Amino acid sequence: MQLEVVTIGARFAIVKLADAGIWTAEHPWAVLLNGEPCAAVPETSRIVTYIDGLEPDADYTITYVQDGAAQGDVAGNAALEASFTTAHESFTLNVRDFGAVGDGRHDDTQAIMAAVIVAPKDARVLIPAGDWRIKNLFLTSDITLDIAEGATLHARHDREELAYLPPTVEGRPGDGYCGTGSLPLGTWEGESLLPMFCGVITAVGASNVTVCGRGVIDGGANYDEDNWWHDPKNIRIATRPNMMFMSDCDHTVVAGVTVRNSPSWNIHPTLCRDVTLACVTIESPKISPNTDGFDPESCDGVHVIGVQFSVGDDCIAVKSGKISMPRALRPATRNMLVEQCYMHDGHGSVVLGSEASGGIENLTVRDCLFERTDRGLRIKSRRGRGRDSVYRNIRFEHIRMNEVLTPFVVNSFYFCDPDGKSDYVQSREPLPVDDRTPNVESLEFRDIEALNCHAAATWITGLPESRIRRLAFHHVHVTFSPNARPSVPAMACHVEPMARQGLIAQNVETLVLDDVRIDGQDGDELQLTNVDRVER
Repeated sequence: MQLEVVTIGARFAIVKLADAGIWTAEHPWAVLLNGEPCAAVPETSRIVTYIDGLEPDADYTITYVQDGAAQGDVAGNAALEASFTTAHESFTLNVRDFGAVGDGRHDDTQAIMAAVIVAPKDARVLIPAGDWRIKNLFLTSDITLDIAEGATLHARHDREELAYLPPTVEGRPGDGYCGTGSLPLGTWEGESLLPMFCGVITAVGASNVTVCGRGVIDGGANYDEDNWWHDPKNIRIATRPNMMFMSDCDHTVVAGVTVRNSPSWNIHPTLCRDVTLACVTIESPKISPNTDGFDPESCDGVHVIGVQFSVGDDCIAVKSGKISMPRALRPATRNMLVEQCYMHDGHGSVVLGSEASGGIENLTVRDCLFERTDRGLRIKSRRGRGRDSVYRNIRFEHIRMNEVLTPFVVNSFYFCDPDGKSDYVQSREPLPVDDRTPNVESLEFRDIEALNCHAAATWITGLPESRIRRLAFHHVHVTFSPNARPSVPAMACHVEPMARQGLIAQNVETLVLDDVRIDGQDGDELQLTNVDRVER
């Protein structure tokens, strides 16, 4: 067991207990900071912990003490420690000094933005305790937005007063993103076709941006007639905003904050590099429409750690645009790690697709806990996503699930979008392979326990003309709830509700079953169709 420093800011650090379990440790640890009890976190049982109240440009040693060890005693296994130096901070700009009121009635947007605009390099814009009513905030490079404990940003929803982004801006070839003449500004459901209301917090083309603190960002969405969740498919002026939207940004960190009641997707980075989401709480009602927790789209280098999700759609949905987008504007999402996260409630825990026309490569999900989500590990695809839509080198390992309807889903007939129920998308007969045909190349599931499931152990289907090349299960155990209720395992046509079904798989070239146990199913443990080879 080791204590590792994951991320460092000027006034916070994210630390991780390596090899200590999933989400919570068996026993709590006392936390010492330079040998003294840590005021911000005197004790923790979390595997990943947000420690704040630090000073910039300062040296610290964090010590975790357990089993009655004396303060400062780091001998044996009783204590663990790690040392680090906090990041540089040039100035702190308190938004109250710029005229912000924080009484929940005044619109503080202009005052907060004044602080952001004049903030010099490496400055901290501090939002202290209070109720801050805002429209949209736009962040610039080399800045930290610190939302203090007791502070809540309350977003307005009166559409006529809010800014929105055009989908793209056209310029000279070479001046846009990735050498094109286009600068994508807003994306909705994988396309840059419609104007989109600016995120409550928005950053475009920025670098070294941090949003941190123990405060709350509240999107204010509800079902009132004039609010975002009422008649959500009806586009009024522009599409619904994300809570946080980042486009073409480098080195972005979101840490510590609570994000709730988002109008649509909560946190949506697109075309970004080096994104860290750590120790954040993301929550919306279970029935709220399209409130995905975290949707990285065409990003490279993403780390999600110690995040708690409870939302009305997928907790994490990894994407890379639709085929209608120019190829340069929908590169693969690659090099992504999700670890030590807790997903409870939502359509899917960790989801790939379906808007993934650029593909997904080199993704690992490990050491996570899923409870009461409809699906656990969920891959969504369909004809029309395109030949670049390749799922490659995808690993899920050391995961625990409880009360998940179907723990493993690979659905190549996902029926959303206007044409999702067309014969082309839903036909179970092999169709010609062309530029519209996606491919699931390699998926690996290792050391996973799914208890008290309801519908099926797996519901896996590749396309008959583009079968899943390799699907491997190692050390997997599935049990069913004694009160299992029939439910639809995947969002595809011709799929009926089921309960306590075993491993269902079709259109797979190689299926590896290494120490796979399914207990309590009704009928056959293996229900295989068009599977070329089974390796045990």
